[in-house]
Amino acid sequence: MKITKAEIFMVDLKPKVKRVDAIQSFVSQETPIVRITTESGLVGEGYTYTIGTGGSSVVALLNDHLLPKLIGRDSSMIEEIWESLLFSTHATSVGAITSLSLAAIDTALWDLKCKRLGQPLYKAAGGAKSKIKLYTTEGGWLHLSTEDLVKDALDVKAKGFCGSKIKIGSESPVRDIERLEAVRKAVGGEYVIMTDCNQAFKFSEGKQRAALLEHINLSWIEEPFLAHDVDSHKKLCESTTIPVAVGESMYSVQHFKEYLQNNAADIIQVDVARIGGITPWLKVAHMAECFNKIVCPHFLMELHISLCCAITNSRWLEYIPQLDGITLNQVKIENGIAYPPQEPGIGIQWDWEKIRKETLVHHVIE
Repeated sequence: MKITKAEIFMVDLKPKVKRVDAIQSFVSQETPIVRITTESGLVGEGYTYTIGTGGSSVVALLNDHLLPKLIGRDSSMIEEIWESLLFSTHATSVGAITSLSLAAIDTALWDLKCKRLGQPLYKAAGGAKSKIKLYTTEGGWLHLSTEDLVKDALDVKAKGFCGSKIKIGSESPVRDIERLEAVRKAVGGEYVIMTDCNQAFKFSEGKQRAALLEHINLSWIEEPFLAHDVDSHKKLCESTTIPVAVGESMYSVQHFKEYLQNNAADIIQVDVARIGGITPWLKVAHMAECFNKIVCPHFLMELHISLCCAITNSRWLEYIPQLDGITLNQVKIENGIAYPPQEPGIGIQWDWEKIRKETLVHHVIE
């Protein structure tokens, strides 16, 4: 089980649709991929991502500091490796670059573990369920017209999807309300509608907007304030009936603990790349269960499908296809329901011919 070789590849994936929210335009997805080989020849593969900047920094941290520390280690000692690598980067932790780097290694180690066990990830990590409902974000971007929002919601509803997430944060709250009211009228009362603010508001703005949206029957309002502002999220939870969702911009288990202890969030959106891998993701998910909170992870559909099915307190999976251009398989979807991969490993079949052709950086450590 000893690790004899580690490789890193980085590709840059362009989104298939234009993605604009209240603070940014998502035009690039740098995707570092790690391959870990053991003395038996078994290979584990993991990955991480950025949304346009920082990919080269992730690669540098992996190549210069983290991957060399794997050589000769027992690949089955996942917790030990994660903790030792985190400690070795204590000067840059907690932080996005460190967590994103750890995630690529940790998912590769879990891929190895599942292959050794002969189990798919969702069973090896818990085995709580065999399917989960999908909602879509791809048709809810801020730049889209009201007509486009309505059309997409009706289209995905017809395909069996449970709901749509719509970006808010227009200069005028009236525009946001009109767009959401149009979608609600078109899809009916039972269809799930979420909103996402992308950390755009100060507290007074977020409180006002939440009050104006109460009548639309929203399933959550996401990231109204900066992720470090636990107090504002707590006060909003206390002042609105709309569930408050946070998590995609948080990089440590301890930060989630602070939110949960303060009852400052209703929906936990832990992201496996940004939290540092599957190992800490499961800790956050189980901690959320102890506080009777729902987990609905951010992005990374191809990996989160298995993790959602590993835990009891997941409710919905976010539909944003991410890896179609460099994989040989896709998430199985039928009538708006997603099913986890059944083969041993994390369930992502990489197209290495395409990856090698499109790789911007490749490093080998032995």
